[in-house]
Amino acid sequence: MLESVEWGEYRLGNLFEILSPKRRFDANKVVIGRKGYPYVVRTSQNNGVRGFIEEDEEFLNESNTISFGQDTATMYYQPLPYFTGDKIKVLRPRFSQFNHKNAQFFISCLQKTFLAFAWGASSFKVKVLEKQVLVLPSRSGAPDFEFMEKFIAELNAVRLAELNAYLTITGLKDYSLTPEEEQAIKDFETGSVKWGEFDVIKVFDVRNAGNILANEIVEGSGSTPYLCASRENNAVSSYISYREELITEGNCIFIGGKTFVVTYQECDFFSNDSHNLTLRLYDSEHRTKLKQLYLVTCINKSLGHKYSWGYSVSNRKIQKDKILLPCFHGQVDFSKMGTFISAIQKLVIKDVVLYADERLRQQNR
Repeated sequence: MLESVEWGEYRLGNLFEILSPKRRFDANKVVIGRKGYPYVVRTSQNNGVRGFIEEDEEFLNESNTISFGQDTATMYYQPLPYFTGDKIKVLRPRFSQFNHKNAQFFISCLQKTFLAFAWGASSFKVKVLEKQVLVLPSRSGAPDFEFMEKFIAELNAVRLAELNAYLTITGLKDYSLTPEEEQAIKDFETGSVKWGEFDVIKVFDVRNAGNILANEIVEGSGSTPYLCASRENNAVSSYISYREELITEGNCIFIGGKTFVVTYQECDFFSNDSHNLTLRLYDSEHRTKLKQLYLVTCINKSLGHKYSWGYSVSNRKIQKDKILLPCFHGQVDFSKMGTFISAIQKLVIKDVVLYADERLRQQNR
């Protein structure tokens, strides 16, 4: 589809007015919650929205604009009026055809334009921004809005079909709680779960992971996860091919040693640092994905306050640690761990299923 399109160059300043917000609201001086209007900052997450604030509506920025982080080049389409934090510019379209249907195409082109800009660079000044050139689909010397909207619509349809297929194949479309799941949630909320302290090394076989430095691997060279200590993407930095004898068996809990990021790893993997730890349940009967996801949270809650970048976990230190786990007659009670996580999974996925179903209904009208 993109191969046949005609492209044209357009200066950003000719397409958008680059405005300062009506007022900058300091994050330390506002109450950020769930009520009011979006509070847009320079974060790269959640469409730039840090939360919602209730302030004088006189200082709201217009909807149907793009928020632009002036020293980070984070940019998002804002469908609602919004307040802003520090160093945010407002890109107001100079053309009436701009809307949510084509905004994502514009943002993609903008992001490509600003790839070479460094964080905090003076190149983010307004006069420089106005001169930046966007390469856009063009027809008769003007941006081809019809093509952009059609392209985004088709892309959304493909992604929606993929999401729907995934939900169906995994059985996640069924978000109704079973009686057992309802009881597991009730027991937790009413404090009926009995907890006890257990030595980490009596529940898990703790070992140091492998040590494969980043400069030794080729990113994207294979299909085996290469793990680091990042909180993003379940600690997976890339997928690589490397010496098979250094692969660590999956179906275990992985701790990023320097950051104390705790994750469940279903597949075999490579590790980037020997400070990283693997925790493997001694009781193999309970090495299921759902139960280990429960245990990941227990480890985080029990030890997360103790370890950090400045005081990192180690195999030696964790030998003396204890964690809180559900118990029954002095033993770890694994019986309802999987049921509880299954219930949480359904509660979380419910909104996704409803969203996908509604979008499919709209698409098929």
